[in-house]
Amino acid sequence: MTDKNSNVGADQTSDEVTVETTSVFRADFLNELDAPATTSAEGTVSGVEGLPSGSALLVVKRGPNAGSRFLLDQPTTSAGRHPDSDIFLDDVTVSRRHAEFRLEGAEFQVVDVGSLNGTYVNREPVDSAVLSNGDEVQIGKFRLVFLTGPRSDDDSGSSS
Repeated sequence: MTDKNSNVGADQTSDEVTVETTSVFRADFLNELDAPATTSAEGTVSGVEGLPSGSALLVVKRGPNAGSRFLLDQPTTSAGRHPDSDIFLDDVTVSRRHAEFRLEGAEFQVVDVGSLNGTYVNREPVDSAVLSNGDEVQIGKFRLVFLTGPRSDDDSGSSS
């Protein structure tokens, strides 16, 4: 009997692992993002469907100012701790000039511009990376979710 009791304790400790996650979404969240635009009773468009074609949105998921939203609608959008940054992220873990979000063709990419702590996409360190809908970008202790707006017909077809 003592062997059985000691094995039970050993099994419980070796099989149980605590893992901290940083991505918590409702199960239907991404489905809502892909759903066609709907209007509320007030007549406003919900979600990212209201974004201009070819633009994107960064939503602060974790860090100071969680819930803040930043519109990406310029060829280059700077992010950093410098007050002149397009996306001002006021924390010591963020470099003054940390990263840039660049629109090239129909794709957005994030480019680290020599930051001290690095830039991460989906927890992987990157110098530059093309972003997809739902990607998590980490700049310092800020975690931002990249959400794309609707694409125009010109974005998906070939150019003439």
